[in-house]
Amino acid sequence: MKKPVRIAVTGAAGAISSSLLFRVAAGEMFGTDQPVILQLIEMPQAMEQLRGLAMELEDCALPLLHTIRIFDNPEAGFKNAHYAILIGARPRTAGMERIDLLTANAEIFERQGKALSANAARDVKVLVVGNPANTNALIASRNAPDLSPTQFTALTRLDHNRTKGIVANHLGVNAEEVRKVIIWGNHSSTQYPDLHQSKIFGEALVGPQLDDKFYQENLIPRIQNRGSEIINARGHSSAASAAQAIIDHMRDWSMGTAENELVSMAIVSDGSYGVEKGIFYSFPVRCRYGRYQIVTGLEINEFSKKMMKATEAELLEEKASVNHLLPKETEQSHYKLRICLRSGKFLAADGLLDSGDPVLETSRLL
Repeated sequence: MKKPVRIAVTGAAGAISSSLLFRVAAGEMFGTDQPVILQLIEMPQAMEQLRGLAMELEDCALPLLHTIRIFDNPEAGFKNAHYAILIGARPRTAGMERIDLLTANAEIFERQGKALSANAARDVKVLVVGNPANTNALIASRNAPDLSPTQFTALTRLDHNRTKGIVANHLGVNAEEVRKVIIWGNHSSTQYPDLHQSKIFGEALVGPQLDDKFYQENLIPRIQNRGSEIINARGHSSAASAAQAIIDHMRDWSMGTAENELVSMAIVSDGSYGVEKGIFYSFPVRCRYGRYQIVTGLEINEFSKKMMKATEAELLEEKASVNHLLPKETEQSHYKLRICLRSGKFLAADGLLDSGDPVLETSRLL
């Protein structure tokens, strides 16, 4: 049996966590041979609900669940965490504007970034789920001076999975057959679900299977507004589908993507595809050895360029609105990216250790 890994989860008494935690403890995220220690974090007023959830986890007698600990503050809850899943945020409700959500949640992620920097394992992997996820990831990473921005990601795998599911249902095939879907940009209604690289049974999707008019005028808006559609139908945000996306995201990041496949992750931009450096933008990536790599060299048509720029503009607007929460001293780290090794040392993107000693060469897996 492997040594247990510590997984910290904020918003642990909420709907997403209730769908997520039992599956993590059963081995769906990191495998059926990986014990886990769950460090569950909630607001003080929700601790009784969290205690009840912890009792239910205990009652499942799951062999991989090594320990459950509950906390009412992120500073203690992130202690030595190898993985941090930041779900806790004010939820979006019907009619709520995105800028209102951004303002309400900004200070939460400022505190969490500082707590991660001070307390988590040096090679912690962080996934921001609470919306607006991309900009919350930026706030958290800019407030974590002792961690690399490449250790922070935001969840666009939900949009990726939605696209696969909706397309598969439309064509009457299994979602597994829809491959190489890409989500570009923000986890919002400006996101760009790109199917120009996608394959079905090994053949191109747009053109032979989907005509451009239907794709651009019907399918894209439906995917972009799926979250609002679910809120209007159910009265609350996605929970079970978000939990599935979290599992997929963290499993692929840790254990690698499937052969001949790519996935969507919102990561700090290194300027690929002309996207402004330093913002958290969803790119197509492949994962190996616990790191992710942007898939470069894809052909981008004029329609795609326009859509990608529109979602980038929204992210730059969001960044400007929270600029007062972004410390100046961490700005350069988001332009000159580094990788944190398990030893706690940082590897610069040019393959040299920050000490200046040229002792290690790697491919550009960030």
